[in-house]
Amino acid sequence: MFNALVVRKDEETGKTSASVETMTVDQLPVGEVTVAVDYSTVNYKDGLCIGPGGGLVRNYPHVPGIDFAGTVEASNDARYSAGDKVVLTGWRVGEAHWGGYAQKARVKADWLVPLPTGIDTRQAMAVGTAGFTAMLAVMALEDRGLTPSDGMVLVTGAAGGVGSVATAILANRGYSVAGVTGRPETADYLKSLGASQIIAREEINETVKRPLEAEAWAGCVDAVGGAMLARVLGQMNYGASVAAVGLAGGASLPATVIPFLLRGVNLLGIDSVMQPYENRLRAWERIAKDLPMDRLEAMIQPATLSDLPALGGDILKGQVKGRVVVDVNA
Repeated sequence: MFNALVVRKDEETGKTSASVETMTVDQLPVGEVTVAVDYSTVNYKDGLCIGPGGGLVRNYPHVPGIDFAGTVEASNDARYSAGDKVVLTGWRVGEAHWGGYAQKARVKADWLVPLPTGIDTRQAMAVGTAGFTAMLAVMALEDRGLTPSDGMVLVTGAAGGVGSVATAILANRGYSVAGVTGRPETADYLKSLGASQIIAREEINETVKRPLEAEAWAGCVDAVGGAMLARVLGQMNYGASVAAVGLAGGASLPATVIPFLLRGVNLLGIDSVMQPYENRLRAWERIAKDLPMDRLEAMIQPATLSDLPALGGDILKGQVKGRVVVDVNA
């Protein structure tokens, strides 16, 4: 017997409800590896799946949670044995497949990654998909040649999950970081993560007619999209890159091709869901090396399974700061 957050849908009204229920192991979906979950976290997709689904959930009843970390209990795959510490992000777990908002999970072995040395399961979920995505973005920028000597790096949506971790990683690696936020009260928080400049969202969210402005940024991790991304593209240094990781400001891109043609700007798409295994290993090893754990701790907001229905609504409203770590056994 174990506890899980279960989302059910009323077929007559179409409305969903989420509550903690007791389940049995034989109710778990098919998979090669059964994991005793220690911690999960809360991402934007989790908010959708806890609520009306956002088109992500295929079948009800459903157990959300797109991330989890824990200990292998049983495995039919030679790569994993009982007692191994593992982490899972992506692969539509928590959406199409039952996820980590439970004390036990059963998944395909291909979806798991061994927990890297130097990180425990709680820290892994303070990282989660948001931090994993942030690391992929930093790696992509550096693979395109970005170095700390190139100048200021912009992080939009800096107080959110991806932005917080990106700010901390970049600052720890010696970059000067400018953080964009629509919440002035988060300025001290962002400075504690290493941001050297705080930019109010309204200063950079205004659409301008000029396709190019003065060069200002050596690189950018963008979690906003929309009009802000369009404007940032026109402010990038010659040959600089923007790693696009989110669409909090909208999916449209009201931009021109001028920054790409006249300044050689690169727009790099970052996907965390279907990343190949080897790149996942590389990213987690980099996280263990480049993310300062004291700054990671400053981002953590603790939670339990019973807190999740409210947190799901909060994150959809942009009211969650940093990283929520869910102790599924509390």
